[in-house]
Amino acid sequence: MSTDLTRFKVPGPASQRLFEQEAKYMAPGLQSIGLFSRIVVKKARGVWVEDVDGNRYIDFTAGIGVGSLGHAHPHYVKVLCEQIERANYGSFSSENRVEFLRLLASITPKGLDAVQMYSGGAEAVEAALRLAKSVTHKYEFCAFWGGFHGKTGGVLGLLGDTSFKVGLGPMMPGVYLPGPYAYCYRCALGLEYPECGFGCLELFKEGIRRQSCQNIAAILVEPIQGTAGNVVPPPGYIKAVSELAKEFDALLIADEMITGFGRTGRMWGVERDGIVPDVMTLGKGIGSGFPLSVIVSSMEKASAKPFGNPSGSSSSYGGNPMAAAAGRAVIEVILRENLVENARQVGAILKEKLMELKDESPFVGDVRGEGLMIGVELVSDKKNKTPLDKETTRRLFHECLDRGLIAMCYTHNIRINPPLVISEEEAMEGFQILKEALKSLE
Repeated sequence: MSTDLTRFKVPGPASQRLFEQEAKYMAPGLQSIGLFSRIVVKKARGVWVEDVDGNRYIDFTAGIGVGSLGHAHPHYVKVLCEQIERANYGSFSSENRVEFLRLLASITPKGLDAVQMYSGGAEAVEAALRLAKSVTHKYEFCAFWGGFHGKTGGVLGLLGDTSFKVGLGPMMPGVYLPGPYAYCYRCALGLEYPECGFGCLELFKEGIRRQSCQNIAAILVEPIQGTAGNVVPPPGYIKAVSELAKEFDALLIADEMITGFGRTGRMWGVERDGIVPDVMTLGKGIGSGFPLSVIVSSMEKASAKPFGNPSGSSSSYGGNPMAAAAGRAVIEVILRENLVENARQVGAILKEKLMELKDESPFVGDVRGEGLMIGVELVSDKKNKTPLDKETTRRLFHECLDRGLIAMCYTHNIRINPPLVISEEEAMEGFQILKEALKSLE
């Protein structure tokens, strides 16, 4: 499939009709990208999506970082089809689960060899908090402004984005947001890196002292903040967070839901600073569309009571044979097709082109990223860094759709997270559409 940048109207009449039929029964609160686009998908292969009106799109979102292998990868389809013919539910072990766990333990950072399986990101993060309590016998948790770790009650208080929390208080006690993440383009302290000496982390540390009961079980951090706009901290920052956790005798939980499995051009986001966290939470790309998440720690920590008691860390869907088959297939393809290196190479080329666009476009204020996790921040005034207004970014979103690109550009923070299988040619086609759509705003 290819695109010639010709325009069509999205949504088309068939998509619009089906969307309206579904809306009679679908509760409000859908993901913005589905709600705004109203696309009804007919079929998809790799990074290409076709709707019921015959319109075709390059996918720069991978289902918000979920589809590491894109759609319908032959090996993924084969493994899942074979498993569903054998058994499709249950807590019992299976050949696929044995192989999935073996493969995962072979690529995780040294010492992280104990895996527990879940079905969603927030569920895994909540499990990581229970593990931290079991290990440390403490009860407080800290996370960063701008962080995103799920929307269930146990982690809602650790979200650094207030828009998800307004009207849902009070939050669970013992959770704190002591200070800002290292978002250097919009430093909360008005400082400049590297002269700042991680002043934001010093504020975070002081916030722990002033807000908490000094009973910190864990500090939760994303190696790169995804929902905040693919915000990349300076080198050494995550290592400094790790050292801060040790200072408070707390565990470090690295939330690698988005950064894991090659997304950043490294297998794990923490590799950038060369650290090994106490716990990693993994999801999204691990199942490439099948609901699967895991936490990974050491066997010693995972055995701590009550987390390590029989049924103490399990869930009804966790470890089911279909999820295990999906996880196995994903890791096998990532390793066989060298997708980590592909993410690094294609991501570097795409980022370079976007940096050129930063110089050309009056709207591109910042470009940052690692591998195929790239952030583009749109502004109306580069000097004052005024975020581009929602009306204009929504227009940009539709300009991209009408040219054949699905991209998270409906806010001023564009998040570019295509499937890891994307080729350089496909990435450049998507870039050209984004460039043309931005030009139309001028």
